[in-house]
Amino acid sequence: MNCCNSALLFGIVYAGIIFEESMAFNQSGVGLPMAVSFWVVYRIEDVAMALLFGIGYAGIIFEHSLAFNKSGIGLLMAVSLWVARSIGAPSTEIAVSELTHATAQVSEIVFFLLGAMAIVEIVNAHQGFKLITDNITTRKPRTLLWLVGFITFLLSSVLDNLTSTVVMVSLLRKLVPPSEFRKFLGAVVVIAANAGGAWTPIGDVTTTMLWIHGQLSTLQTMKDLFVPSVVSLAVPLALISLTSDINGKEQDFSNVLASEQMAPRGQLVFSVGIGALFFVPVFKVVTGLPPYMGMLLGLGVLWILTDAIHNGESERQNLKVPEALSRIDYQGALFILGTLLSISSLEAAGILRELANYLDGHIPSTEVIACAIGVASAIIDNVPLVAAAMGMYDLSTFPQDSVFWQLIAYCAGTGGSMLVIGSSAGVAFMGMEKVDFFWYLRKVSAFAFAGYVAGIGAYLAIHNLPISLSTTSAAEVPAFARTFPWHQATQ
Repeated sequence: MNCCNSALLFGIVYAGIIFEESMAFNQSGVGLPMAVSFWVVYRIEDVAMALLFGIGYAGIIFEHSLAFNKSGIGLLMAVSLWVARSIGAPSTEIAVSELTHATAQVSEIVFFLLGAMAIVEIVNAHQGFKLITDNITTRKPRTLLWLVGFITFLLSSVLDNLTSTVVMVSLLRKLVPPSEFRKFLGAVVVIAANAGGAWTPIGDVTTTMLWIHGQLSTLQTMKDLFVPSVVSLAVPLALISLTSDINGKEQDFSNVLASEQMAPRGQLVFSVGIGALFFVPVFKVVTGLPPYMGMLLGLGVLWILTDAIHNGESERQNLKVPEALSRIDYQGALFILGTLLSISSLEAAGILRELANYLDGHIPSTEVIACAIGVASAIIDNVPLVAAAMGMYDLSTFPQDSVFWQLIAYCAGTGGSMLVIGSSAGVAFMGMEKVDFFWYLRKVSAFAFAGYVAGIGAYLAIHNLPISLSTTSAAEVPAFARTFPWHQATQ
């Protein structure tokens, strides 16, 4: 299916939803002419925005086929949607107010990520992660598999998934010669990075989004999602350990890492950098300020520290913050900016609330919706999926730390492991190790899916929550439409 067909399908589906709602008006006694008038006057904007979003989203999905960067597509999509919203809004002032509010919320996430990426890059420039990787000395393939998996899991709970994957795959390339075994180790890194990022507020961008906007709290999230995340890693590890590629003899791994030297005072930079990341949740609780302020505080401290310890060392300019900032993934940050602004325009127009009402009325339970989002994240980027869920359901529907939000965090975080293209960690592994899509599909996807399902089962078992077959309460018409006089007259 090409991009135009995908966009057309998205628009047709949404048009079907809203036409069904207009027929609900007719059946409630409003009359067909009034129902059609409602559809024409109040829905053209929604259909146009749905088509714009569908075209942009299809461009993001097929970015490699089109040879367009998804960051550029995301920015164009965001601006186009907000232009459409400004045209369809009751007044330009209302649209500007909505955009200002959305920009404030999105900026919190972007500033947080930029600060975190800068801190990690500074630590990496000082070879600080050697303190962790130098402790890998085993020569047994199965032991190495589990060790790499859980080291990545712990790293990813503090670092972002992409950085954890790059660090660990770079380590493996120096430790293990090219082989089928090294591919399996890299696949385990992908699964572990996604699992490790799901259970902490600073481990994965989607969990961070939910945490910043109040859907999740720090300690409760870590407490409730730790075991499911561990299970989602342990099950694939156990299954992969049984394959013939892992049950070989001890291997003579190279020791390239021993020849690499940590930068001067690298241990100090590592300690301060990791401490700054851990301090962010504490800062939020103590001060009540947004998490990005704590992240910027940590970056400022690390900046002053590196300036002080490398003062007068002209040959070590690459270790200072300005050089680290030049290596940050700004493309990824701009993609997140464009995507979140796009989603916020749909939320402002009431489209996401209508979609939530439709899903509530046609899908058996919210648990199924959360699990479906996880499966979809194996194909579609999980950032817009989670952002859409946040726009569809507010805290009055599902309060902080409810089952729905925790399952969203787990499913969106770990679901991307089912396909190598389903997460930034998988894409990085694919590029660094030149792993074929179909190799991962044949050798790893089933194991990752088993871990995903097992983690959901562990969560439901811990909370004694069987998946309900009853539907949640849903409005037959959009919330904003209930204010119209003809709807009130039928009550």
